[in-house]
Amino acid sequence: MVIKQNVSLKAFNTFGIEAKASSYCDISTIDQLIRVLNGNKMPLFILGGGSNMLLTQNIDALVLHINLKGIEVIKETVDMVSVKVMAGENWHEFVLWCIEHNYGGIENLSLIPGNVGTAPIQNIGAYGVELKDAFISCEAVNTKNLIKKTFSKKDCKFGYRESVFKQELKGQYIITSVNFEFTKHNHKLNVDYGAIKEQLKISKVLKPTIKSISNAVIAIRKSKLPDPADIGNSGSFFKNPVISSNQFEELLTNFPNIPSYKISDKKIKIPAGWLIEKAGFKGKRFDDYGVHNKQALVLVNYGNAKGSDILNLAQLIQQTVLQIFDIKIETEVNII
Repeated sequence: MVIKQNVSLKAFNTFGIEAKASSYCDISTIDQLIRVLNGNKMPLFILGGGSNMLLTQNIDALVLHINLKGIEVIKETVDMVSVKVMAGENWHEFVLWCIEHNYGGIENLSLIPGNVGTAPIQNIGAYGVELKDAFISCEAVNTKNLIKKTFSKKDCKFGYRESVFKQELKGQYIITSVNFEFTKHNHKLNVDYGAIKEQLKISKVLKPTIKSISNAVIAIRKSKLPDPADIGNSGSFFKNPVISSNQFEELLTNFPNIPSYKISDKKIKIPAGWLIEKAGFKGKRFDDYGVHNKQALVLVNYGNAKGSDILNLAQLIQQTVLQIFDIKIETEVNII
């Protein structure tokens, strides 16, 4: 365990933004984590897969890169299996591991970037499924008193891209492992999203399986989302806004083709990508950064953009969407 000084974080964030950490430590065991926290006097910055953040400045803190590894079956019945996954495991590789073992529940979350430990913080979700649907609990270490705590699903207060770790407990705990429960057969397949149905049809899949659904999601995401290895990005930059049914009815007057998803009798979800595209930003490029030409939700770094450049673009998009539609769109990505 070595604490390094003045370390570049460019390789550790999927936006590929150049920023320096005043101190940096790679953590591969929980004992290492406890020892570092015990003697630390600096502010902390917790780094996982680096996939859900935009660095706009150097980090004057001790950056702890959580690389805890391991996957373990902890309980199994005829129908269900419980799996403990360490925080540093790559999320998509874990999804593929589940599919290889015929464990169903998170196949719709294929190809989401990042690590397992940061997934509960965001309550990651895609194509009708959220992390909380398979979540049992997670273990975490308090950064101040070093006490280990298990958080139940109720404790986590999951919401749409939200959890207690983004709100009242932000920065107070480091997740070390996550426990999930999966089906072993008779899987509950979620193919309601039109894009999945269409992709399964293209692939001539008549009887979907968790593997064919995963393959469909991977194909869809690859067709719409740029690979961070090719173009710096953090996936969806904005959340889909939820508005009142009354406001939606008013919008239909001027925008009769606006897509929507009914959440309840009083709440309607609007695709942020559609709003951004109609505001004229899809595919728009500004020097070395811009909006992806296939998915307006994705802001990209074409090479050497600064985090502040991308933040300014995000704020311009928010202001324009608010001006045109009277809808406030919030960032999904953490701004640092």
